Amino acid sequence: MDQSQAGQRLLEVIREIAEGHYSDRIMELTRPEVPEPLRTVAEAMGLMMVKVEAREYRLGQLIEQLEELNQRIRQATIATVSAMANALAARNAYTEGHASRVGELAGATARELGLVEEEAQAVRLGGLLHDIGKIGFSDRLFEDHGQKNPPELVKIILRHPEVGYGILRGLDFLGPALDFVRCHHERLDGSGYPRHLKAPDIPRGALIIAAADGYDAMTTDRPYQQGMDQQTALANLRKQCPHRLDAEVVEALARVVRCPDGQ
Repeated sequence: MDQSQAGQRLLEVIREIAEGHYSDRIMELTRPEVPEPLRTVAEAMGLMMVKVEAREYRLGQLIEQLEELNQRIRQATIATVSAMANALAARNAYTEGHASRVGELAGATARELGLVEEEAQAVRLGGLLHDIGKIGFSDRLFEDHGQKNPPELVKIILRHPEVGYGILRGLDFLGPALDFVRCHHERLDGSGYPRHLKAPDIPRGALIIAAADGYDAMTTDRPYQQGMDQQTALANLRKQCPHRLDAEVVEALARVVRCPDGQ
């Protein structure tokens, strides 16, 4: 191999290495028949390539370790926030277990509607955390006020979706579940709160949680009412369609609660 050929080959290999394409071609240029100083340059390039590959491999390992650590942190954070949501519901005997039930029912309804598992999990998580905005509220909020809450408490209650969103906003890995928490009391006709959004602007996950939330509230005993039977609760939800609740969502929820075990 003459010097001109070796020089051209070396330039080609260097370009490949610069583009991140590592191969053994550089080693061909370290043979005794390759003229100096090209052989020395090739040897130096080969050694540099090996060191770069080793560093990239180590960097890849570190990235995997960081991703695994981040996943553990996310899971631990979700577990902590979920525990807070369940503890919040337990402040009142009538709402104990409400957060978990709404989360599971909302997730199952999402699957019934054909949402992929990742989307259904976001809906389940939003349902679990939907009332987290009440975490800092006075115990008076959870007392029995009969058929009607005092006006000053109503003002506080109307704030809880926005407060919940504010509490969770920094946990960006919650993804769409953040908006589900914020919008679960919005209604299709704009009569909901806190922002009076209308149909096109309300996330579907929030509409699923709204139906699940309403169903659980109606079918459990509360200070102001005895829990309704399944059929009565579903009939009440259907009456709110399509002006307030999504009819397709309500029918999917109806199929879920009638066949809780997939029978």
